[in-house]
Amino acid sequence: MAAAAAARRGRLGREGRASLGSFLLGASVAALPLLLGSSPALLAAPGLRGRLALALHVAGVNAALLLLYPRPLYKIAVRACFLGFAFGCGLLLSAGRSAWRHFGWYMCSLSLFHYSEYLVTAINNPRSLSLDSFLLNHSFEYNLAALSSWVEFTLEKLLFPELKQITWLSTVGLLMVIFGDCLRKAAMLTAGSNFNHIVQNEKSDTHTLVTSGVYGWFRHPSYVGWFYWSIGTQVLLCNPICVVGYALASWRFFRERIEEEEITLIHFFGEEYLEYKRKVPSGLPFIKGVKLEL
Repeated sequence: MAAAAAARRGRLGREGRASLGSFLLGASVAALPLLLGSSPALLAAPGLRGRLALALHVAGVNAALLLLYPRPLYKIAVRACFLGFAFGCGLLLSAGRSAWRHFGWYMCSLSLFHYSEYLVTAINNPRSLSLDSFLLNHSFEYNLAALSSWVEFTLEKLLFPELKQITWLSTVGLLMVIFGDCLRKAAMLTAGSNFNHIVQNEKSDTHTLVTSGVYGWFRHPSYVGWFYWSIGTQVLLCNPICVVGYALASWRFFRERIEEEEITLIHFFGEEYLEYKRKVPSGLPFIKGVKLEL
């Protein structure tokens, strides 16, 4: 049994290391301007040289992953590499002075959020680690919301280009993104193996009620972080329609999610959780959690 557990930890350790190496390999696209002796604004510049360099980079990196990793690890590596590539492309856009600069900030924020979800899970709770830990297939609604934000940004950039150049507003959005993501990751690290991307319906032997750290500030700090991160991405993009849409959709989603989760937590911990619930707010505006009929 001990040998099996050690082998499992080793395998999961390899998964984490493979993802990190692949993410960095994908992000190395940001070094292309140095290799080509060109402007950092490689993606925004006209011409075929930069596009060809990107295509060759993608082909070369994918070939390296195929050679380095067997199929189970390759599935992890290719996702982490894709997110690293998006992060590196975001850095390239951010380094330029084009109208796409703030979209580069957004690409960095989005790709780092999804990759760090996997990495923190690998560190924190390897037993629950899977390809779903990247949250790339979170839900149809999540993907539709992301697509809507890209469409709004592009259309408004074409019709009202000055709207996308409000640097102070994009900076506020970036600070919201950083705060939200840091709060969420702090919650994941504080909860340790108690944290899971899927609401648990059965209590495990190691499941404990976490009330310290950021859980002393809010009952649901990971949701609070995600809530402000998601709205911050749209403030960053100066997307007025999606700011409102994301705020309403996220609020409704987390209200329902918190109520569902708190029913389970009350079932798990009884009066201990009820006392915690009375003392600590949910952290989200106008969401008090499940209501109990006395």
